[in-house]
Amino acid sequence: MLVVAALVPDTALLVPGAAGAAQVLTAVRAAALDAVAQVVASGAATVAVVAPGPRARELTGTVRPSLGAAGIPDGLLAWPVAEMTLPGDGVATGSVASAVGLHLLARAGRRTGLRVLEVTGRQDRAALAALGRDLVGAGPTGFVVVGSVSGRHGADAPLAQDRRAPDHDARVLADLADGGAAARARIAADDPLLADELAVRGWAPWQVLVGAAADGPIRGHLLARSGVLGAEHAVLVWDAR
Repeated sequence: MLVVAALVPDTALLVPGAAGAAQVLTAVRAAALDAVAQVVASGAATVAVVAPGPRARELTGTVRPSLGAAGIPDGLLAWPVAEMTLPGDGVATGSVASAVGLHLLARAGRRTGLRVLEVTGRQDRAALAALGRDLVGAGPTGFVVVGSVSGRHGADAPLAQDRRAPDHDARVLADLADGGAAARARIAADDPLLADELAVRGWAPWQVLVGAAADGPIRGHLLARSGVLGAEHAVLVWDAR
């Protein structure tokens, strides 16, 4: 059963120090910490981090939430980079998005009872939804869903501008803020090819979340939204209690 889900951007800038001494996304960071704290406070037996990654997989064993893959040395970060133990054996290095989710959970005081799954936009939407249903099948489950809408807004965007991005992102963010059954159906039907062209990193994680929500009642809340240098960042909460 889905209890509470925090939907947070996948940008490394949520971790203080990732931009050096510059103060960026402070309001979005505060909202992300608030959202993840709500997941932790829910008392969910398991918290699943679902994030975009280079391939579909579940991280196992010891994982260290480093942002090294983004070219950011651990020593620059204001938050400690502490190892966390996940079910299974081995040592795993996750994506930057997974690391962001784990950093937020560590700051909220949750280091145990975690699962970390990375998904991609190349996966079938039905398989992603089925993954979400499987994740909530073992009992009360909280989610930290890491992913962003397009980074192709305007001339200052990190990626080449695409005039389709504003309309697409406005529609998707409105549905994520709603969270109701009709909104979830529209999220599930979002065109994966368009999402890929717009570099929407949240498409696959949101499909998992829609599957986890199934037909249950959801109350969506938008906590923060910011457009910085052509990239949209939003923090939301889905409450199924």
